[in-house]
Amino acid sequence: MNLRLRRTVAGGAVLATALAGVTFAPAPATAVPETAAQGLRWSDCLPEAGDTEEDKELLKGSQCTTLQVPVDWNQPHGPTFGLALARRPAKDPSHRVGSLVFGPGGPGDSGVERIRTGMSRFSTNLQDRFDIVSFDPRGIARSNPVKCSAALLAQQPSPIIRSQAEFDQTLRYNRKLSKDCRANTGPVYDHIDSLQTVHDLDAIRAALGESKLTFHGSSYGTLLGELYAETHPSRVRAIVLESVVDHSLGTSAFLDTQTSTAQDSFDEFVKWCDANTACALHGRDIPALWASLLARADRGELPNPKVPNTALPPFMLSYLAFRQLYDPHWPALAGLLKQLDESKPPVVVTPPAPTGLQSNTFAVFCQDWSLPVSAYSQYSAQLKRLARDYPEMKYPGALLAIASCLGSPTRVDNPQHRLKVRDLQTPLLLINSIHDPAAGYNWATEVARQLGRQGVLLTYEGWGHGSYTTSPCMEGAVDSYLISLRLPARGDSCPAIPPA
Repeated sequence: MNLRLRRTVAGGAVLATALAGVTFAPAPATAVPETAAQGLRWSDCLPEAGDTEEDKELLKGSQCTTLQVPVDWNQPHGPTFGLALARRPAKDPSHRVGSLVFGPGGPGDSGVERIRTGMSRFSTNLQDRFDIVSFDPRGIARSNPVKCSAALLAQQPSPIIRSQAEFDQTLRYNRKLSKDCRANTGPVYDHIDSLQTVHDLDAIRAALGESKLTFHGSSYGTLLGELYAETHPSRVRAIVLESVVDHSLGTSAFLDTQTSTAQDSFDEFVKWCDANTACALHGRDIPALWASLLARADRGELPNPKVPNTALPPFMLSYLAFRQLYDPHWPALAGLLKQLDESKPPVVVTPPAPTGLQSNTFAVFCQDWSLPVSAYSQYSAQLKRLARDYPEMKYPGALLAIASCLGSPTRVDNPQHRLKVRDLQTPLLLINSIHDPAAGYNWATEVARQLGRQGVLLTYEGWGHGSYTTSPCMEGAVDSYLISLRLPARGDSCPAIPPA
């Protein structure tokens, strides 16, 4: 599930019983390619197809390069491919701390694009004191992206599976899509799990000439930070985990934690609308309206506001609402629901089948998570449980994650496990909103428990996916940690600032 940015925060998260006894040894020194050890050659980032005039202005001052890394870190001297990197040099070189590597979310977000056009995401303090660096993870954007038949991607079945025939169809589709993507992507396709990317991250650290890593991961990028601290604890200077991913959950727990946090954010929207006369639905029974919209979508009676002359299916209705909870954009969500409530059934016109190849940024997920559902009866039971416990958000984005990986068409090389982080010189800093719709506070508190004394959780008492840019309190605490290694006290929090 490629859940992209809230206002200035990359990613989104989506996301088997925890595997006892799983350990990951650091890559041997010989695994770092010679190109990494010799450093990097930077040049100005150039305009690309699709850049707007505003983009071309924003990219001024950004520098780009490519780092060759192994296709498979288990064979460090085997074939390589180019990993795309970008940076902004520190604006105050006399007070430069070092390099800060940003880990993009998604899975599927582009770190290179973050540096080219999205530097407002970083405070002035960080831009002054660090070379800010990011990258496109393997299989994403400019780094040997996963490519698949656009026509086949357009045929993806709905994750709302309601019969044995649909369950079987999804299994067949997943196998067919995996085969197609492998053929169109090449050998990297089978080596895009986050543990491979952690080794890429260590190669980036070495290429930057840093003896220790300073890292800020957002949403799905927090998984990189967690795994790096586990595999390379002696090479950690400072790691921020923002909107934290808990990579220890089995199928039911993954669905429950993801759905409950989405439901919580929807409930917060309802509370705001009930109390605010500016809400376009003020005074309405929003849960009843939502149930009516889902029923209409199920009958094909809702027009898709994003694609003319098509119907909006129930899962996509849920996803559109979910995306408005990221920032959150409560007024926009109220306006969308009002628009849909007043809409007429669409005059559906079948669009022509797309041609060529298309990126599939979700492929990473199925190599990071083992979330098996072995039979339709189990899948049906999960749907019924979600509908009972989370009536408005019963079709969460997490459901797409489960459905897309059914049948395990790719090998899970980075399976879930409880973190085993030891002997850090400086604990990790975790930051999370209480009302985060995608990477719930429930994930952050659980990862904090797994880390113990190796981590400190700073709580933002407000809303939204991501919290670094929400208030001077949060921004100041993160900057102090990254620049001076000063951690907030355990149990500290920052007060909520109501969304604009």
